[in-house]
Amino acid sequence: MAATLVRVVIADDNTIVREGLAALLRGRGHEVVTAVEEGTAVLPVLVDHEVDVVVMDIRMPPTHTDEGVRAAIQVKTLHPGVGVLLFSQYAEVRWARTLLDVATVGVGYLLKDRVAEVTTFIDSLQQVAAGHVVLDPEVAAALVQAPRPLRDRLGRLTARETDVLRLMAEGRSNTAIADSLHLSSGTVEKHVTAVFAKLGLEATPSDHRRVLAVLRFLAA
Repeated sequence: MAATLVRVVIADDNTIVREGLAALLRGRGHEVVTAVEEGTAVLPVLVDHEVDVVVMDIRMPPTHTDEGVRAAIQVKTLHPGVGVLLFSQYAEVRWARTLLDVATVGVGYLLKDRVAEVTTFIDSLQQVAAGHVVLDPEVAAALVQAPRPLRDRLGRLTARETDVLRLMAEGRSNTAIADSLHLSSGTVEKHVTAVFAKLGLEATPSDHRRVLAVLRFLAA
C-alpha cells in the first residue's frame, strides 16, 4: 500500500539534523513545508500553511532546555489538529508527561537514534499524522514502572487480546489492527474493550485509556 503523503514542518537548531531530516522526508515522498531553527518560528507557519505534523527538537535556543516542549504545547493548544512529534537525544519523563497532559491524540516522542531506523521513523510520523500516540520504548518504560499486580493483569489477557494490545502499542488504529489480524472491526473493538477491563482502566474524562493501556504494555 502506498504511504500517505504527510506535510511536515521541522524545527531543530542543528543544521545537519534539520537538513538531513528534510532530505529524508522528501526522499520518501513527503512534503517539507519548511524547516526552522526555533520553536517559536513554527506558529506563523501553521497560520499560513496546511501542515499535518511538526517534528520538533526539545532543546533549542535560547536556553537549550525545554523550548521545544513549550512550543509543542502552543501548537496543540492553538492547532489541535496538527500532530507534534518531539525528537530528542534524551528520554525525559517530565517532557513526555507535559506533552500528554496537553494532548492524547496526534503526539509522539522519539529518541534521535530512531532516525537511523528510517522505516520506524516514517511509520511513527504517519501514525502521529493520523492522530495516534507514538512513544519511544525507552520513554514509555520511563513513564510507567511495572509492579507485580500489573504483570498479573497482563497475564489475564488472551493470546488474541495480547496481539491487539501489541498492535495498539505500535500506534495502529482499530481498522489497521483488524486488517493485520484478519478480524472484523467489531471483533477488534470487543478485544480492545476486554483489554481495558482486564487492565482495570475505567473510562474517565481526564484519562485516555488507549494511551494508558499501551504504556502498561510497554512498561511490562
